[in-house]
Amino acid sequence: MKIMVETSARHIHVTKEVFETLFGKDAALTKKKDLSQPGQFACVEKVTVVGPKGEMAMSILGPERSATQVEVALTDARKLGIAAPVRESGDIAGTPGCKLVGPKGECEIECGVIAAKRHIHLTPEAAEQAGLKDKQIVSVKVGTQGQRALTFDDVVVRVSEKFSPAMHIDTDESNAAGLGGTVEGEVIA
Repeated sequence: MKIMVETSARHIHVTKEVFETLFGKDAALTKKKDLSQPGQFACVEKVTVVGPKGEMAMSILGPERSATQVEVALTDARKLGIAAPVRESGDIAGTPGCKLVGPKGECEIECGVIAAKRHIHLTPEAAEQAGLKDKQIVSVKVGTQGQRALTFDDVVVRVSEKFSPAMHIDTDESNAAGLGGTVEGEVIA
């Protein structure tokens, strides 16, 4: 099975309450561009994420969520001084927190900093056609022989009606494979 492989740069998902603390009571997310997953979008607004060793600006992805989550590459985590575990999106229990700073305020989140586990989004129909199941672990080959070709192991399949077929990796993983933008990968079940 072939799958579109996208690089997901560092970003943050926020709750309505955290967004209002950072941007003001009447503030609303401003869509900059749509993302490949239906209903997901990059926002104009950015937040400064502060760790024990450093800080960096990160874009907010909308829409608002039920929990605030900061997704970083492991290189970003080292720069911030945060020991971010590799986790599936939404699995933030027991993860480190950080300080978030916006133009109207700041707040400390107790948990939520992760390096997102590489994953594939599939609709139920696409998963059935490929013979894959939700939470199945697969490998995905990217690149051209001699051009830093790489096989990513431990890729989790996520199946939902809300998804559009795509694989997401972080910037460290993309750089390791020398990928430029969106590329095609081959799923090896």
